[in-house]
Amino acid sequence: MVTYNDIYECLRKERYSEQLQPLPKKFVGQTAEYIQEKKKLANQPGDLFSDEILKTKKQLENAVSIFKELMLIRKKKLLSLVFVASETGINKRDFENMLPFEKELFDNVMISIEQAEKVVSKEFATGNGVITEERELKLILFLEDMEKFVGLEGKDFGPYKKGDIVNIPKKVADILTGSGKTELVIDD
Repeated sequence: MVTYNDIYECLRKERYSEQLQPLPKKFVGQTAEYIQEKKKLANQPGDLFSDEILKTKKQLENAVSIFKELMLIRKKKLLSLVFVASETGINKRDFENMLPFEKELFDNVMISIEQAEKVVSKEFATGNGVITEERELKLILFLEDMEKFVGLEGKDFGPYKKGDIVNIPKKVADILTGSGKTELVIDD
């Protein structure tokens, strides 16, 4: 069972850390149980102004407030992770500290952003007759074996063997060439 101090400690850690903090998998359910228990105690018949009942009501108010703030901070961090993942292609690696419903939220927002980016890219490419930078390809030669990897747009590439010649997006080719793992076959 979660206590008031547990909820507060989770908020404190979340508030003062840039990364999403781990929570027990059943944290939300246990917090709901704790709040229900406090509600029962606060609504017990008896002296409405007894110190114990007033303390319980105040603790209940604070617990609800702390829990809401904790969830708000986590949502902000999730949105930040989605933004970073959509720009760099490193999505789904920060899943360890997400609760199941947060993972689902992350996936759904990522899908929405990817769809929006496709629409914008398509309109940009067809609207002006211009090929977007993401569609520019470079022909590269692999100088060493490379396992499967995820590109900047979230697309899987590979695996490749030493000597393979492949057409891949310019940005990915530039990164691989800069690291010395490939070399350009044809340079524009």
